[in-house]
Amino acid sequence: MTATMTDTPPPAAPKAAGAPQRSGRSFGQILLLVAGALLLLAAVRMITGSQQLDSAGQVSAALGLAVPIGLAGLAGLWSERSGVVNIGLEGMMILGTFGAGWVGWQSSPWLGLLCGIGFGVLGGLLHAVATVTFGVDHIVSGVAINLLALGATQYLAKLFFAGGAAANAGGNPKQSPPVDSLPQVTVPGLSDGLQSLENHHWFLISDLAGILGGLITNLSVITILAAVLFVGSWWLLWRTPFGLRLRSCGENPTAAESLGVNVYKYKYAAVAVSGGLAGLGGAFLALVTSHTYLEGQTGGRGYIGLAAMIFGNWRPGGLAMGAGLFGYSDALQLRNGGPTVHALLLLLVILLVALAGWKLYRTSLWQGAISLIVAALVLVWYLVTDEVPSDFVGATPYVVTLLVLSLSAQRLRMPKADGMRYRKGQGK
Repeated sequence: MTATMTDTPPPAAPKAAGAPQRSGRSFGQILLLVAGALLLLAAVRMITGSQQLDSAGQVSAALGLAVPIGLAGLAGLWSERSGVVNIGLEGMMILGTFGAGWVGWQSSPWLGLLCGIGFGVLGGLLHAVATVTFGVDHIVSGVAINLLALGATQYLAKLFFAGGAAANAGGNPKQSPPVDSLPQVTVPGLSDGLQSLENHHWFLISDLAGILGGLITNLSVITILAAVLFVGSWWLLWRTPFGLRLRSCGENPTAAESLGVNVYKYKYAAVAVSGGLAGLGGAFLALVTSHTYLEGQTGGRGYIGLAAMIFGNWRPGGLAMGAGLFGYSDALQLRNGGPTVHALLLLLVILLVALAGWKLYRTSLWQGAISLIVAALVLVWYLVTDEVPSDFVGATPYVVTLLVLSLSAQRLRMPKADGMRYRKGQGK
């Protein structure tokens, strides 16, 4: 993602027919990993007595915080799969929050939602014009869009919310008047039954009930839409000719053009979709999280979304897992985070010991030894304290971001032409 701006390289020689292709872990392996994670989480909850570790309330809060991060990451995935680095996701989310708040309080939250998406699309098209048409460095263009979006929304908020009907309705230069709520969905009957199972605090059964209960209770329609968009993006990008052509633009646009693909068109389409998804994430913050536009309410979620995309190795499934992890860590500071983070220290010790065993088995002696030393230090911290200080709890999402990126850096593979300058006609 941080590739410097260079011209697109010449086409690489094609791989031999019949060469084995690895597409990631199998479905059975994924199920085993999920089952192992659930057993480990249930064991830590029983040992520590921290019932909030996987309660329905914790999971529901984590899901609400993961949605804007996931949408920002999905926006980055669309853009970078076409070869355009999109550092401007934060700015496009800001545009989405303003558009949703500005139109939402004057009409309906549904129109506010559409306007938030539209404002994000405009930001994406501006980025596409700069990078695809004029060949501006992708990082420079993205940073410029972030600054432009921040300044423009601050100016427009003072212009539209500081006086007149907006001020009488509760607006001020830093926020819009309140916006009506979007509908929420709860599965009737099932939610109450899962809550009853969770309250028994049984091993694994109550853990599963808490997790499932958090996933089906008081769901915003945007949360459901986000889930559909994740599945739809996977299908469209990996199971259709359109997706194959778009991904070829991010791998080798010169070869794609030589096969008749209109590279400019696909890059523009991908970056416009990227802007719309980022705007949708911003609209979620304005319409669901706070029911109003607030200055600075994105809080760096565009950048965390990029981190989730990198953690997911530029794939929707891994991205969803990364967004869930960051949302969960962010939710800790909202729901009695000190004791829960303290319980997670024990979970971290177990994971570090497992990592050390794996590294030693692979004869990576130094990495295994370092993992054991860190595990011992964390274990001492867990044993001599009863609660993690609130200042550390607030920094947990950012610490998790750094840890995840550092641990997953060795297995990452970005699109080969990501961030590279492309000029029409190179493939002819």
